[in-house]
This record gives sequence, C-alpha cells and structure tokens, in this order.
Amino acid sequence: MQKFFIFLMAMMFASPVYAIDGNELLKKVDRNLNPETFEMYRKIINIEPDGSKKEFVMYSAKKGKDKVVSLFLSPASEKGRSSLRVGENMWLYIPNVGKPIRITSLQSVTGGIFNNADIMRIDYSTEYNCENVERAEGKYLLDLKAKTKAVAYDKVKMWVDDKGLLPIKIECFASSGMLIKTLYFKEIKDFGNGIVRPAVTETDSPLHKGYKSIMIFAKLKKRDLADEVFTLNYMSRVGDLR
Repeated sequence: MQKFFIFLMAMMFASPVYAIDGNELLKKVDRNLNPETFEMYRKIINIEPDGSKKEFVMYSAKKGKDKVVSLFLSPASEKGRSSLRVGENMWLYIPNVGKPIRITSLQSVTGGIFNNADIMRIDYSTEYNCENVERAEGKYLLDLKAKTKAVAYDKVKMWVDDKGLLPIKIECFASSGMLIKTLYFKEIKDFGNGIVRPAVTETDSPLHKGYKSIMIFAKLKKRDLADEVFTLNYMSRVGDLR
C-alpha cells in the first residue's frame, strides 16, 4: 500500500510529455528564433561538390507571422532584386522587368539547397500543426504536419533544445515520406535586446549529394514596419528601409 501511495504521488507531481501542448511549444520556438517583427542581414553560401562557392547577401524584414520581404545586395548580377512572401503567396521583382512575377515555395531565388520557403521563412506554427511530442536526453522531438497542401514540406521532424527552446535539427519530408533535406542550426549568438538564437543554418539533401548550403544571420533586431512594406507596389523600394 505504501509503495502504491508513493507511486501515485510521483505520478501527480511528474510532468509527462503527453501533457505538453506541442502547438504552444512550437509557438515559443518561433518567438525564440525571431521577434514577431524584425529586420536582419543574411549571407547565403551555396557549395558544390567540387568545392566551388556562390554567395548572396540579402537584407530581409518580417512582420507578424506570415509576411517577409527581402532585397538582394550582392552579387552585382542580383543587386536590386527583391522577393515578397505573404502567407503562401510569393513574388520576385527584377528591376529591368519592372513587374513582380509569381514564384513557388519549392523554387529557389538563390539556387542551392535552400528553397524559397526556407529563405522567406514564416512562423512554423503558421504552416504546421504539431501532432506529437517526445522528450528525451535534453531534447523535444516535434512531429509536424502541414496545415495545407500549399506548404513546401508535408511533414517535418523538429529536434528542439529543451532549455533554450531553439531548434537543433529539422528533417523535411514529402507527402510520400521521402526525406527532402535536413537543416542544422548552429552557433548560438546573442544579437542583443533579448534575441539569442542560432547564427548559422546549414542544409544538405539526399537528392543533391555533395551539395551544401549555409545561411549566416547578422544584425538581427526588432523593428516596427508599416503594412505597406509587404505589398507588390513596395517591392521596387525595399532598399529605402536600409
């Protein structure tokens, strides 16, 4: 009887994984990765099997859970181009074309392994529902399922550090169950004003053996932005934000 009482008390004061709300946890991960509204600079490096590299530098801004705009600063061939994402809708503006053109989440404005969904990342909780959470060895494992068929990846497995609530690794899957790519989050950095997050994201893919892409974050900070910034008419003027 005494053993049963001790077991009962242990169960009452324990924090079982099944009691964790995965969707609330995912929202916390989103906010730890980025403020809700912010600006930043990024360098994207695409590395080919022979070791050759191509680099892009971008200025980006995000507002709310699903609005992102980016401006290419280099190389010279890309300078002045901008991209816009509002929900699952994406556009690319090319100065000498003068009119935004539609692009898709699985395309890539930079080539390499990062696609447009990765480069113009909105909140994970906007695109995915958490179907299951497991906890072991200082990590949470979140099984995520796309809310709609418009999302780039049908399923995502996200490993999250259980102290900082920041992603460590993400595996992205097609609806067939095929692994499309893996994202690795590295080099935790204090950007100031309470923003502490990975400064580097790397990715590789079993579909592109020997290829690798790296995204390096800099000057990430909170900033209030007008709704006008995230419109087609503003795409030619994104540089005015800098």
